[in-house]
Amino acid sequence: MSSLNISALEGSLTENEITREIIGAAIEVHRILGGPGLLESVYEEALAWELNSRGLLVERQVQAPIRYKGQALANPLQIDMLVEQKVIVENKATTQYNSIFEAQILTYLRIMNLRIGLVINFGEKYVKDGIHRVANNFHG
Repeated sequence: MSSLNISALEGSLTENEITREIIGAAIEVHRILGGPGLLESVYEEALAWELNSRGLLVERQVQAPIRYKGQALANPLQIDMLVEQKVIVENKATTQYNSIFEAQILTYLRIMNLRIGLVINFGEKYVKDGIHRVANNFHG
């Protein structure tokens, strides 16, 4: 079950606490659904359900405007999940992990002015091997 305490209800979780919960939830989803083999959207839906059941605020398919020299561009950024408005989660379901996924999430973090993101690849035999934490050191 969840390791959250009353601070989750008060919205005062740190990025590290949120990240810990996300990792635990991802492991639970992978344990129940297995992997590889399912679509990314299936894992995303299950992960969102698991995080919600643990008391976390989860937004899916978040659109964020991209600004260029003060101008909002026509195509917004689309993020798989935003947890507690602090941690970006990008879900993958591939047997061929590419480090470009980490570079992409770093770009997302910079655009959203956030510090921490996770790339979770449910396509790994063991999902713990497919979790990559990315930090935006230029958070301002």
